[in-house]
Amino acid sequence: MTTPAPAADPGAQPAAAPVPRALVDLHGRSPWSILPPLCLGFFMIMVDTTIVNIAVPTLVSSFDASLTAVGWVNSAYLLTFAVLLLVTGRLGDTFGPRPVFVVGLVVFTLSSLWCGLSGTIEMLVVARAVQGVGGALMTPQTMSMITRVFPPQQRGAAMGIWGAVAGVATITGPVLGGLLVETVGWEWIFFVNIPVGVVALVLAVRRLPALERHTRSFDGVGVVLSVVGMFLLVFGIQEGATYDWGTITGPVTVWSVIVAGLLVLVGFVLWQRHRGPDALLPLTLFHRRNFSLSNVAGAAVSFAMIGIFFPLTLFLQSVLGLSPLGASLVNLPGSVISGVVAPFAGRLSDRVPGKWVVASGFTFLTISVVWLSVLVEPGLATWQVLPPMVVFGLGTGCLFSPLANLATAGLDHRTAGAGAGAFNTTRQIGGVIGSAAIVAMLTSRLASTIPAAAQDAAAALPEAFRQPFVDGFAQADASAFSGGAGGGLTLPDTVPADVAAQVQQVALDAVHTGFATAVGQTLLLAAAVLVLGLVAALAMRGTRPHAHGPVAAAADVTPSTAATAAGAGTGAGPAASGEEPAEGSAVLSPSAGASSTGRPAPRRAGRA
Repeated sequence: MTTPAPAADPGAQPAAAPVPRALVDLHGRSPWSILPPLCLGFFMIMVDTTIVNIAVPTLVSSFDASLTAVGWVNSAYLLTFAVLLLVTGRLGDTFGPRPVFVVGLVVFTLSSLWCGLSGTIEMLVVARAVQGVGGALMTPQTMSMITRVFPPQQRGAAMGIWGAVAGVATITGPVLGGLLVETVGWEWIFFVNIPVGVVALVLAVRRLPALERHTRSFDGVGVVLSVVGMFLLVFGIQEGATYDWGTITGPVTVWSVIVAGLLVLVGFVLWQRHRGPDALLPLTLFHRRNFSLSNVAGAAVSFAMIGIFFPLTLFLQSVLGLSPLGASLVNLPGSVISGVVAPFAGRLSDRVPGKWVVASGFTFLTISVVWLSVLVEPGLATWQVLPPMVVFGLGTGCLFSPLANLATAGLDHRTAGAGAGAFNTTRQIGGVIGSAAIVAMLTSRLASTIPAAAQDAAAALPEAFRQPFVDGFAQADASAFSGGAGGGLTLPDTVPADVAAQVQQVALDAVHTGFATAVGQTLLLAAAVLVLGLVAALAMRGTRPHAHGPVAAAADVTPSTAATAAGAGTGAGPAASGEEPAEGSAVLSPSAGASSTGRPAPRRAGRA
């Protein structure tokens, strides 16, 4: 006899959805407690990618060094940072993200002290290279730990805060650098990291959990191939303009270094295919459409960030005459908007397919860059730059956290570090390529636009001086005008003073007009790359975020439920079938129920 179900109580309140808890044991703490040390560490890394730029003239005079030598203060940091990201991401999987993050934080903080105490430009370059190593150790662990600790339905919001840090750092770097250099000295752009690093270290030791480690055979060949290949590729692209894309030394040319780097990386990929699951970079990561396309989109946005800020900063200072600090403040509204929008965009990507949030971000960025390319001209009022920069801030706010969430969605605890390392590496490579391409584009356009502007401006001069004026611009080195001044044109002493003043003013107007035209055309290259990123976003799978049900909440992940979720023992889970997992979900394996000490939790009797 079937017992009828009891009638529902019409006055009863619906059961509240379970509050999602961390995927690991945090001893009663919320998963949000891990964000402060991770965000502080990431903040320092992002600030130090930009803060030195504002101090370049001061470093040249302080060390009596060449501009090329001082350029290595930034290049050394970016080079070691980019080259090691693949390796350090995998180190987090092998030794656990917590100890690798802590070691990176210590290295970064101590090397910051070393930078500030450097007495020669050579010592400063070496210290910056070590600082880049510390940054590379930390960066993949921030994404990996968020992926492995936060439940799926909170991961987008967590990534939103992580992305907002990047927006705030873009404000802080140039502005803080300008204030420190003009007041207490260049050393403090490095000393300021020390108290931040100490606070982050204390919080990291107290709050970051010890996650499960995955011991595997050491891929020494893969490490060597990745480091050598990445070094040759990044060095060749990053320093190509320094050597005028020609000879470096003896028979070694820039292009031979780049080709050698590409060949070594091809060997690295073939070796990784041979290593299979024990590879430094498991190629199965790229079997997921969203992961592969997120890497393309990440490289595109990094390219574009360089593509807009480098030529725009030159335009603001050289043509509009703003100070370095004034130029950095023009970016302030957009950066503030980015920092405000990023957490909301992260939460939105928990509710709708993240591809649409990312595609919106690329759309905003493309509109803003095209808008700026149309606006730039010598008589531009500074306030007119602010509206497109606000749109730019909307775009970056919609991009960073949802894109990182899309890249890490579906990665399990064994490959989260490798995936984060790969994603950050492609972003860095995109920035390096963007830097080289934008400099080359701007330089080549200046060689064309400034003589053309001089041809038009010559009509304002007395007829006897028009052709010599045009010929002077045609014969001048374009690099002489790269600062936006007319000083590249010399006049004979026989020219009357009033005519000389008129010629110099017309020359300056021509340089400013040609410079603005070249900047506008260069910005269109960045816009084209952003369209590529938009196409990549639209091509992603539009899977919906993880449902907010009792199972999806992952409130209590046990070994048996984790095994069921992953299809363990049957080969049926997303990882085995190649099916794209829901956005924001992490593929769980039987060991996902490991305790915070890194040891697997005991299985229940009778479970496979």
